Amino acid sequence: MQQLLTTALTGLTLGAVYAAFALALVLIWRATRIVNFAQAPMAMITTYLALVLIDAGWSYWLGFTVALLAGLVLGAVVERFVVRFVSGKPEINAVILTLGLFIVLHALAALVFGSRYRSFPAPFGLTGFQIGGTTIALTGFGVFTVAAVGVVLLGLVLLFRGTDLGLRMRAAAFDQEVARLLGVRVGRMLTLGWALAALAGSLSGLLIAGGGLVHPSYMDGVVVYGFVAAVLGGLDSPVGAVVGGIVLGLSLSLVSGYVGAELVPLAALAILMVVLLLKPGGLFASVRERRV
Repeated sequence: MQQLLTTALTGLTLGAVYAAFALALVLIWRATRIVNFAQAPMAMITTYLALVLIDAGWSYWLGFTVALLAGLVLGAVVERFVVRFVSGKPEINAVILTLGLFIVLHALAALVFGSRYRSFPAPFGLTGFQIGGTTIALTGFGVFTVAAVGVVLLGLVLLFRGTDLGLRMRAAAFDQEVARLLGVRVGRMLTLGWALAALAGSLSGLLIAGGGLVHPSYMDGVVVYGFVAAVLGGLDSPVGAVVGGIVLGLSLSLVSGYVGAELVPLAALAILMVVLLLKPGGLFASVRERRV
């Protein structure tokens, strides 16, 4: 029973990190109908900026804030000066572009920050809470991780369902020509979508780095699991991204704890294949597929 509780709590924290990254992918998909494979190195760059400030003697929270704001700016710059050039072109162009950006940002980080492993601090304790003399696998930083993802989810739901701005962002993503005719500034909406997605991605980078080691490739594994979480919940659903992340985190933690850590990537692939076969749009898809 103790092992099951420990495994479940570990999976919950890990799932929250996957959910944060999946939210970033969902945001860009909802805003521009593009899957951004460069989301991980963009988050890595902003995490390094936070680490530079922290190592210079500034507080963790200043570095945290600067990283989020840097993500916001980086996302807007990438959309405006890179992705904008493939707008309206075949979808494969954007995929190739983001994969190229993935490689470029990796190389840039290695040149600027170096390739060695560097310790990243956590703002809260990394020791499990004591309950009745028993230490459980839930730390102060784990609680912060889950709470941060919950706040982001709430903000996104309110944005897309309760504001005119969210409606304009979705209109710009689904049909740019019609949106322009209705007076929507499509370019600004697309830029805003990328900026908000990069902010969410920066949050995932900070959460996974907390109490661990940072290097130019530390986010690469999150790309795979975050993408699986987004597809599992549905690329058009922020709620689905969080549920998908939590479900994936719990599932992979159970596989690691009871079967073997070496089977975790295979388990993630199996989950992805099952979802695509049974419900291609994801568990929270808003549009149902139909045979023609």
